[in-house]
Amino acid sequence: MQDYLQGLNAQQREAVLHRDGPLMIVAGAGSGKTKVLTTRIAHLMATGVDAFNILALTFTNKAAKEMKERIEKVLQNSEARNLYIGTFHSVFARILRGEAHRIGYPNDFTIYDTDDTKSVIKTVVNELNLDDKHYKPAAVYNRISGAKNALVGPVEYANDYAIQQEDMRTNRPAIAQIYDAYVKRCYKNGAMDFDDLLLKFYELLKNVPESLSKYQRKFKYILVDEYQDTNPAQYEVIKLLGAMHENVCVVGDDAQSIYSFRGATIENILQFQKDYEDAKVVKLEQNYRSSKSILDVANEVIKNNKGQIPKNLWTEKGEGEKIKLVRLNTDNDEGKYVADTIQEQKLRNHYNNRDFAILYRTNAQSRAFEESLRRMGIPYTMFGGLSFYSRKEIKDYVAYLRVIVNPRDEEALKRIINYPVRGIGKTTIDKTVLVANQNNISMWEVLERAREVGFKAGTLEAIENFVVMIKSFASMLQSKNAYDVAVHVGKQTNFVKELFNDKSTEGVQRYENVQELLNSIKEWTESPDTEEGEVNDKGLGSYLQQITLLTDADEKDPNADTVKLMSIHAAKGLEFGCVFAAGLEEMLFPNALSINSREELEEERRLFYVVITRAKERLWISYANTRYRFGNLVQNEPSRFLEELPEQYVDRSFAGGGMRNQGIGNRSAYDRMNGGGWGGGQSANQAEKRYGPPPSKKASTPTSTTPSYISPKPQNKPVEHVPSADFVASDVSNLQVGQRVEHQKFGFGEVVKMEGSAHNPIATVKFELNGEKKIMLNYARLRIIE
Repeated sequence: MQDYLQGLNAQQREAVLHRDGPLMIVAGAGSGKTKVLTTRIAHLMATGVDAFNILALTFTNKAAKEMKERIEKVLQNSEARNLYIGTFHSVFARILRGEAHRIGYPNDFTIYDTDDTKSVIKTVVNELNLDDKHYKPAAVYNRISGAKNALVGPVEYANDYAIQQEDMRTNRPAIAQIYDAYVKRCYKNGAMDFDDLLLKFYELLKNVPESLSKYQRKFKYILVDEYQDTNPAQYEVIKLLGAMHENVCVVGDDAQSIYSFRGATIENILQFQKDYEDAKVVKLEQNYRSSKSILDVANEVIKNNKGQIPKNLWTEKGEGEKIKLVRLNTDNDEGKYVADTIQEQKLRNHYNNRDFAILYRTNAQSRAFEESLRRMGIPYTMFGGLSFYSRKEIKDYVAYLRVIVNPRDEEALKRIINYPVRGIGKTTIDKTVLVANQNNISMWEVLERAREVGFKAGTLEAIENFVVMIKSFASMLQSKNAYDVAVHVGKQTNFVKELFNDKSTEGVQRYENVQELLNSIKEWTESPDTEEGEVNDKGLGSYLQQITLLTDADEKDPNADTVKLMSIHAAKGLEFGCVFAAGLEEMLFPNALSINSREELEEERRLFYVVITRAKERLWISYANTRYRFGNLVQNEPSRFLEELPEQYVDRSFAGGGMRNQGIGNRSAYDRMNGGGWGGGQSANQAEKRYGPPPSKKASTPTSTTPSYISPKPQNKPVEHVPSADFVASDVSNLQVGQRVEHQKFGFGEVVKMEGSAHNPIATVKFELNGEKKIMLNYARLRIIE
């Protein structure tokens, strides 16, 4: 028996040894699916399958890299480098680099990230004379992204009655028009967005028979990780690629399908056996991660879902500690309790910071935990915050590199054409865009023919100098690697010098960030990785593709000795010794938008299942009686999911007051609508027996038996501010640190920090009269002063 098969259990070995034909591996949480996947690939290679004929698709670049390293270690050779292994987006982008010309795109196409995409949409909305406050780029982007992932193009979108009715209902009837114009603009710019990498690859296979045949013959064995999270576009591509050999192996867990908001459909895994009638199914049910208590709680919770593949996880590990259910008065108390408990566990049980994760339903919940951890000096890493590659100075530098590779890239061109300042102002840029649109050519072509356009003499000279400079940079692409080109660009444009001369704290930080970018390019050019089929794989184009497709999980080190803060969605696939599941309250978890149908509610329950199964040894589940949401203090009811926790595995004595302190407040709106009591259907008497009476509506007086961290705190009233007579809320989508702003309630202040995600940006503003406040930009009304 081969060495690599040792240590596998019977079901894992069965999955590894199955050679030909469709295979579905139903891999429960913590059942060793990564080990099975990597061992299966190693076994295929060890038994004669060429690495070049294996395609393995994962959901993070980090997972792909780790799998390659494991396979190399197992086989003790470097053949794993020849595997096509990576995320759907990275593998398809890699193939499109050599095939894009077949569908009308340049092979050096630009990949637009989310910010680029929203910027193009905003431009299109303005050109169509639509209200960009009503047609917000984020909302329009979500509709277009959903359509692309469902393989619905602009024409189909405009002709689909149900889609049009939905747009009419949200009072955005022009989205079809925006979608069509957006697609044409990207095509003109020689650019694809993230969703295009799936859609255009599908179109390549569907419309170019020789390409379909080429990759069907090439990929004799296809392996797909996290199959429950695939969307219709990914599903159709796998069907097309696997049609010739049908050696399609999918690995997944329907109980962890939590990405429907991204277009993922659980039906893909539930119907696999219908798609492939002779499919073999192997269930991995032995869990190697969690204690028996944690696992039994997870099993009991997920049993309440109707749509699932039946399985029952089990473990040979010990019983372990009971799950602690903790009730706090406020979200600030929740943050303090968690920080206190981490400190206590580190002292008592000798845990490291890296052993703890605080997981929540929405990124907005992080504030209380961040403040408490900082107050206690506990280092933490927040996933979902501002990415390194989203910082302004990094995006500016990268924009130069993008224009060199693809001068048709209008978004990058507009970003750097007058930075550092070179005398090409907004009026000139607007005129250039107008001429480009009128003649259906790119901005770059207008700049190249500037003498024909009729710019003023001074402007014309600045434009011609800029064009010559960019062309001189582009001439280096064939002979220089990415690092040499990037350093040359920084010097010749005075970009790095300008940052170096700014000696403010922020300026020094920006300069250091740019140096770190150059370091990363240097490291990348000197790494030994090479991939078959790529031309000039240490060139600038390859580097730009690699960083554009990075995810938050790829950028941040989960092994750093810090407490990890992240949303549950970001935590899938990770594990921690100790987990805090925060904010288990109705309308928060389950989310208020996800209680209108059984399908939505079942996905929320799967999300709860995911957070439970991240824990190896200890799990705390907490909820708060009151929480600030959208600037208002709201009363909360405990999540209905808490009713599904099996009594024998739950310790309800935490946070003081014993069982009675685990009380539930007044019934939720959902329960009132459905005639049920607390917890979704049980009577008030049953709830009171189990949890104690609901808290009084009057403010309770803390007693000596009540821990200090759950005592109510007086709220500091803000100093009143009368808004300026000319107060009009500004567009804050590009708000930067250092800008001065006015808030209707808190007055004047300066932005000192930007964080949060692209979908939910948060600004920390230091107000002159009201101190520091965290402002959720999606909901706040701020006037930018300077």
